[in-house]
Amino acid sequence: MADENGEVRAGELLLALGFSLAVAESCTGGLVCSRLTDVPGSSAYLIGCVVSYADQAKRWLLNVEPELLLSAGAVSEPVALQMAQGVRRLLRADVGLAVTGIAGPGGGSAEKPVGLVHLAVSGPVGDWHERHLWLGDRRSNKRQSADAALDLLCRYLSAGFP
Repeated sequence: MADENGEVRAGELLLALGFSLAVAESCTGGLVCSRLTDVPGSSAYLIGCVVSYADQAKRWLLNVEPELLLSAGAVSEPVALQMAQGVRRLLRADVGLAVTGIAGPGGGSAEKPVGLVHLAVSGPVGDWHERHLWLGDRRSNKRQSADAALDLLCRYLSAGFP
């Protein structure tokens, strides 16, 4: 493998497994999808992406439960999981990947500080979630979130399937 970056590795794994991918992004604003489409031939596995920045988009497009958005908040494990599941269903993909977080510089709180991100993958062997807390500025937090999302996807796809 000549290139070890996440988007290339994810594409190789998706192709090897014969899986399709759908992505739901919030705080990264389409950065994950942009990186995936930088890879020539990505249309062989990438179905599409939904940038669900507002809570309404999470509800209407990804079928995230309104009660969950109120109780847990948009930046939470259960919402990230429902985003991944929702985009997977919406675009009829084998695997769904989701990112939700607080890029900054505003919007944070003591409970949910700037730089907090939740990632989720939903696929044939269940759902995975990760929580991260970045300490950079807005661009750095978005970049680190996209890197971590692609890394999570690659680890999920490398875990082995029946």
